[in-house]
Amino acid sequence: MKKRNLLLLAVAMSATAMAQNPIVQTYYTADPAPMVHDGTVYLYTSHDEDVTIKNFFTMNDWRCYSSKDMVNWTDHGAVLSYTDFEWSRGDAWAGQCVYRNGKYYFYVPVNQKNGGNAIGVAVSDSPTGPFKDALGKPLLASFGYIDPTVFIDDDGQAYLYWGNPNLWYVKLNEDMLSYDQEVGIVKDPLNKEGFHVRYRDADKRPSAYEEAPWLYKRNDQYYLFYAAGGVPEHLAYSTSSKPTGPWVYGDTIMHIIRDRGAFTNHPGVIDYEGKTYLFYHNGALPGGGGFKRSVCVDELTFNPDGSIPVIPPTKEGVQAVRNLNPFKRVEAETIAWSKGLKTAKDPQTGMYVSQIHNGDYLKVQAVDFNKGAKRFNVSASASTQGGSIEIRLDAPDGQLLGTCTIGQTDGWKTFSSKIQKVKGVHDVYLVFKGGSDELFQLDWWMLKK
Repeated sequence: MKKRNLLLLAVAMSATAMAQNPIVQTYYTADPAPMVHDGTVYLYTSHDEDVTIKNFFTMNDWRCYSSKDMVNWTDHGAVLSYTDFEWSRGDAWAGQCVYRNGKYYFYVPVNQKNGGNAIGVAVSDSPTGPFKDALGKPLLASFGYIDPTVFIDDDGQAYLYWGNPNLWYVKLNEDMLSYDQEVGIVKDPLNKEGFHVRYRDADKRPSAYEEAPWLYKRNDQYYLFYAAGGVPEHLAYSTSSKPTGPWVYGDTIMHIIRDRGAFTNHPGVIDYEGKTYLFYHNGALPGGGGFKRSVCVDELTFNPDGSIPVIPPTKEGVQAVRNLNPFKRVEAETIAWSKGLKTAKDPQTGMYVSQIHNGDYLKVQAVDFNKGAKRFNVSASASTQGGSIEIRLDAPDGQLLGTCTIGQTDGWKTFSSKIQKVKGVHDVYLVFKGGSDELFQLDWWMLKK
């Protein structure tokens, strides 16, 4: 009996070590919108609040994360809120950001104070914000105007698609803040040839298309990914030789995720470091569900003819495309996996890891120790008695390299401890120990040779 219990514990610890999806655990995130810029993946998400009001989507802002390795994601916090639009009354749903001419344009849906759906545009000089309302009014407004996706073609023409239950698009002007009035707002016919048929047809919609369009181009072929089928949703795609259609239905690329709690889904597709990735969401985190979703990522592949095979959602996620250098400052909010933690922001420090309690931990994946390190340095703040950090390899109970004691501080202070010398590439776990209260906050860490 004891051997069986030990085996079950080992299996559980192994599953924890392998887990990579969902890719953010500190907050509920949904509606992923990845953007590749200057060698970095920026991921914009909507944010399901921890406390749901009236058992419905409770969403107040959009968050941003970034990565250069596809496994460790740096939290940049909330970069835009519906309150940044004076004309909005709420509902920060799925949006997308794009770079052009030195600016970052964030297209987001909100509800207006005078009623009805609308799409606003916020602009920033930085991919991590702050973003500000660029127009002081909606760019587009009408019933069903949600889930905007923006795409800039090779010839420089930008397109904006959106909509539920219908699918519309406009050709954006060079300023990205207005659209071609001669072409106007174009409504796609959503016919059987382009978007298949709806089997759950109680609402009598003309096709399987539901919402969440995402426009993508590969080898002169345009792909429109979208949530399909009604609720619960699956992901599907259609193709065209032009960015405006006519569309030809492809197939389902991700079936309904029945065992992980979310009845919606939302695709986001990018190319990065020679691979293609599909971002989506589920409800797999503790306490998760239809109104508390979490973003995931898996690799997307193509058949020789350009068609796409079904992508099974995984718990393991994707592999690192490069190793992390721990001999440069690593922001504590750069996390591959965590337990029990939150992040917070203040004007002086910026982002940091908060709500650290005994037994919590964070994992950083694919850390390259090179020829070894002798010391672990960390910036921490402890208004109470503090605690300690165990530096472990490859699992929360893996090889102990050293323990760093965090004492009570008046503000932020750097602490240091010796660690065992180790070589190679490992996952690093910072395991937090101490009393029953919140222990401390973390700003950054790094290794010293």
